[in-house]
Amino acid sequence: METLLVINAHPTVDSEKSVSLQVLGRFLQEYRKVNPDGPIDRIDLYRDYVPGIDATFLSAWDKRRNGEPQNEDELRISERMSEIMRQFKRANKYVIAMPVHNFNIPSKLKDYMDNIIIPKETYHYTEKGSAGLLTDGRSLLVIQASDAVYTNNDWYTEVEYSHKYLKSIFNFLGVMDYRIIRAQGKYSFGREAQLAKAYQEAEMAAAALAGKPAEAKRTNAPAG
Repeated sequence: METLLVINAHPTVDSEKSVSLQVLGRFLQEYRKVNPDGPIDRIDLYRDYVPGIDATFLSAWDKRRNGEPQNEDELRISERMSEIMRQFKRANKYVIAMPVHNFNIPSKLKDYMDNIIIPKETYHYTEKGSAGLLTDGRSLLVIQASDAVYTNNDWYTEVEYSHKYLKSIFNFLGVMDYRIIRAQGKYSFGREAQLAKAYQEAEMAAAALAGKPAEAKRTNAPAG
């Protein structure tokens, strides 16, 4: 049975005011309705330990690659990296819930990505460059909350690096089924309208990720 991994990238992990977490909650509610037996795993990036790239991280990586003994701090990082990778690869479907921070992904989400973009694990080198290894039909849903609107083909659209980065990286790893729910425009439309639209999209996305073909066509979002 396919596992869904929830990647919570909101700094206030349990915030009841967070738009992205409210939309995530609606998605999970609907997903459980249509797929009650499907296993769901979770990582909270601002609560759980996620190593960031620093001197110890790089030292641990070099020693692990070269088969050299590691000190206590390096072992802690290596073991945690392995745990994160096992959890990530065990899943077949992913949902990332996040706010937009200065046009980009939250910093802990970048740390998480650095733990899963690993050669021989999620991609490999070839004679023609690099190629993803996750080519077994995995899916990703991004729930992205922002006060501004990023789909008007204006300056905001140009600098929406969060969506561009995630789509490009997951496609690189081999995850081609990429969907995004933009809970956007609180200042333009108001919070209730923002949530109402996103809830509707979340319900359709839940049916799609649960494997209902009729709903899947409706929920594919444009690249933007």
